[in-house]
Amino acid sequence: MKLRKAAAHAALGLLVATGTVAATGSAASAAPTGCTVTYGANWAQSICTGGTGEHQVNMLQQHFMPGVGYIACPGNWAPVGQVSYASCASHTIVNVWVSTRG
Repeated sequence: MKLRKAAAHAALGLLVATGTVAATGSAASAAPTGCTVTYGANWAQSICTGGTGEHQVNMLQQHFMPGVGYIACPGNWAPVGQVSYASCASHTIVNVWVSTRG
């Protein structure tokens, strides 16, 4: 369990170091495409450059107090070409992703 957790933290550290994650969508769907995510310790944003529909950036953090659990920070739904932004606390980032709807 500790090894898996350490590997996850190492992978997360690499993503945080680069600061940008690319998300892709299916070309056959009407969902947004060409989505990118940028984030820092307590914020995340996404923008999609193609397709139609809307996108939403999401950040999941682990509270610094072990018994508290996770903090979900969803952003606003934004149309293609506009930014979805999520403000969060300064806790350990577990995951950042983009949700889309067509």
